[in-house]
Amino acid sequence: MNDMTHPVAVRGKALVGLIGAGLQQSLTPSMQEDEARHHGLALHYQLIDLDAAGVGIGALPGLIDAAKVMGFAGLNITYPCKQAVIPLLDALDDEARAMGAVNTVVIRGGKTKGYNTDGSGWAMGLQRALPQADLSHVVLLGAGGAGAAIAHAVLTLGAGQLWVVDQDADKAASLADALNRCFGPQRADAQTAFVSSTTDAAAAWAGATGLIHATPTGMNNVPGVPLDVALLHKDVWVSEIVYSPIETGLLKAARAVGCATSDGGGMAVGQAVGAFRLFTGLEPDPVRMDASFRRLLAARGH
Repeated sequence: MNDMTHPVAVRGKALVGLIGAGLQQSLTPSMQEDEARHHGLALHYQLIDLDAAGVGIGALPGLIDAAKVMGFAGLNITYPCKQAVIPLLDALDDEARAMGAVNTVVIRGGKTKGYNTDGSGWAMGLQRALPQADLSHVVLLGAGGAGAAIAHAVLTLGAGQLWVVDQDADKAASLADALNRCFGPQRADAQTAFVSSTTDAAAAWAGATGLIHATPTGMNNVPGVPLDVALLHKDVWVSEIVYSPIETGLLKAARAVGCATSDGGGMAVGQAVGAFRLFTGLEPDPVRMDASFRRLLAARGH
């Protein structure tokens, strides 16, 4: 049990929240509160929506200070605050430091420590849905915060070759360079770069065994498919992080040609499992949290 999280389980109650923009459709409060009830924990999960409050990222320092004063056990952090929160924290977990992004802050005794459960959450979802996924040649669409977290996770799982694809060539190259510096020394063939970047998915496709989609394309408010679906074939597994809708255009196209798939619910639940553990010091049930997530989606007609 994490030494920063143990006191919450002892007290039997907790106040946590989520800071970000455009949060009103978030399923996280209900998912976290449902799991807490199974542990006999009275947990309240508060949405702190910058858009709804009419404020910007400049409000973040005050919100972190207010959370300390009000006795929050922790905060989830999402767009656009995952990088901006870092200099406001007292400590960083090694994984969050390597990723350069924080999505979970634990608060104990007036001190804050930042973590990132996006990557481990994605990995948990992939391993539950596709335990035999071939990681020898993986193509990652998206070099943003989610993409960076997932890139660290898939390399930690043992990916042989990773292509980072993003329309912003500099962003893709920067992430690839950082990953090669971080993971390259661990490899016997460290003389060669095993993470490459491009702006064109087709250029990364020869020999691909898996595709990870980590951009907003396909969300209800960002319709579309993030690559030419003619590239898809049955020997490539597809992992999606978009979960609203849960059945994206990419997943429909992938399933139509026989690809094994993992939907965006896997990462949504996985990161919530990690955050719940950090906030409370209790061991969540991933299967139960996934079932809660699916019920919440169904209730919204997704």
